[in-house]
Amino acid sequence: MINPATLDFLKELAANNNREWFQANKTAHDKARENVIEFCGELIALLRKTDPAINEALDPKKCVMRIYRDIRFSKNKTPYKNNFGISIPLSGLRNGGVEYYLHLTPGKSFIAGGYWMPEADHLKSIRQEIDYNAHDLKGIIDDAEFIKLFGEFRKQEQLKTVPKGYDAANENIELLKLKSFIVAHDLKDKELVAADAVQNIASVCNKLHPLTVFLKNAIA
Repeated sequence: MINPATLDFLKELAANNNREWFQANKTAHDKARENVIEFCGELIALLRKTDPAINEALDPKKCVMRIYRDIRFSKNKTPYKNNFGISIPLSGLRNGGVEYYLHLTPGKSFIAGGYWMPEADHLKSIRQEIDYNAHDLKGIIDDAEFIKLFGEFRKQEQLKTVPKGYDAANENIELLKLKSFIVAHDLKDKELVAADAVQNIASVCNKLHPLTVFLKNAIA
């Protein structure tokens, strides 16, 4: 489970996002990060039972993102993120592909999965897979339980125009115009600190697993 102290640290960091406070509370950060890494390791172990595309050698430490922000090109100069992010990629790849993603922010946590803003070649391949096998994708995203957990898949950012090579009259044009192919499920703080938190989150991931399979097959 996520320790209540981990969420408390993030709350305090959000209220004191400066280097002086962070250095004075570095021990609290390190303990919180270790808690998140441990949780990540447990989650990976459970997910691999359903999704063998997760590399068995995946290091949980490398899945937990750094809390330091890159402020070089940002107007927001606060030096730290107010969250812990966990990226669990498929096929042992980190970033730039199909993944499970756990976002920990007090009051705004969520578990997500899919492919966010694919690169051009991958986007082309995913659209081609949708064009050829839309029935398979719709069978996943239009399932009542899937919608209950993740909402309407089509309500993501779309192109304003028809993608090159496709017709506006295509019955699947809403799916073909998507820029990302992700779903997310909100998590309450009490769910994260519960004894069965990792099992419950793994269960949600198992429900979105067919989507990750569809996307991974599209770009394989």
